Amino acid sequence: MIEFQNVSKIYRGGKIAVEDINLSFEQGEFICFIGTSGSGKTTSMRMINRMTEPSKGKILIDGQDIQKLNAVELRRKIGYVIQSIGLMPHMTIRENITLVQKLLKVDQAKRDQTAEKMIDLVELPREMLDRYPSELSGGQQQRIGVVRALAADQDIILMDEPFGALDPITRDSLQDLVKDLQERLGKTIVFVTHDMDEALKLANRIAIMSEGRVVQFDTPENILKNPANSFVEDLLGEDRLLQARPDKTTVGEVMLNTAITITTEKSIQEALRLMREKRVDTLLVTDNQDVLKGFVDIESINKNRGLTASVGDILQAEVFFVKQSALLRNTLQRILKRGLKYVPVVDDHNRVVGIITRASLVDIVYDVVFGEEDSLMDAVESFNTDEVKEG
Repeated sequence: MIEFQNVSKIYRGGKIAVEDINLSFEQGEFICFIGTSGSGKTTSMRMINRMTEPSKGKILIDGQDIQKLNAVELRRKIGYVIQSIGLMPHMTIRENITLVQKLLKVDQAKRDQTAEKMIDLVELPREMLDRYPSELSGGQQQRIGVVRALAADQDIILMDEPFGALDPITRDSLQDLVKDLQERLGKTIVFVTHDMDEALKLANRIAIMSEGRVVQFDTPENILKNPANSFVEDLLGEDRLLQARPDKTTVGEVMLNTAITITTEKSIQEALRLMREKRVDTLLVTDNQDVLKGFVDIESINKNRGLTASVGDILQAEVFFVKQSALLRNTLQRILKRGLKYVPVVDDHNRVVGIITRASLVDIVYDVVFGEEDSLMDAVESFNTDEVKEG
């Protein structure tokens, strides 16, 4: 457990960065600090590992005052991920992942086992372990930065706007990865962000800060339903009414069981026949256990007609999907924002179980958010306009 007791940070000249905050985080929680620039969110997080020392008050970890602990030893027990990733360019990925273990004098064989386990967690090939950071993409480097923080088996992970510099698709993928790892491994994550969508998606509880003070600390649901003041309302914005649904409807409850799939070993000719039969221009690609592997579309089929390649040879692996168990309110905006015609739905083992279409979302938006005929017409008009733009 992490506890802030009347904590303040005052810099020279009397500038107050953090003023008298009192917070308590339970083990295994995902906590987000959010606020405008200069609100004190990063300063608050950095005081947990004493990268910034508090001026007043106490911070306790499992009942121990961290000021009484050796600062270096404290930091070795707390993982830390920053926006610029911070991988050592002269070290291999293997060496980067196990850096803290090496400092803790863990033997080489165990470090190698850890490196292999960690890179498996983020679904990157093991041959990357002997490459250098410059040989990886930005998204791959960020994945390594995440698992490096997990490699020493630290219970607390601090993350300072780790995905701020990434493109939206990579960012979404890494958000899902971090949330999944946090839940599976039971880590306590304290995460700084300026993106409210990110905070609402990831956090169990959110600390909203303004001018060095915590103005609201609550669950995403309660913040959406009962914002503490006009500052919180402005930070949320009207568009997030889509996420303020009072019920617990899951994606699985509203999905359609009409996903059209083909397995990786099928031929291009078989894919084309299935497209003609079902009158579609895209097929979801799975393995023989129905695990989603990607998709093929009519363009890629036409480009490779006449070749002996299989569907698995030409599939596009980057595909946006949602979990069947996810709350609809947490995924609705993400689906609409992308302008996709349909989105595959998978179970907890990434097996395809259905789809959600843009058309099927119109009724949901009407019933839950708008509720009036005029608003429904506006919603339908908006969807139709988007469909025309998509061609």
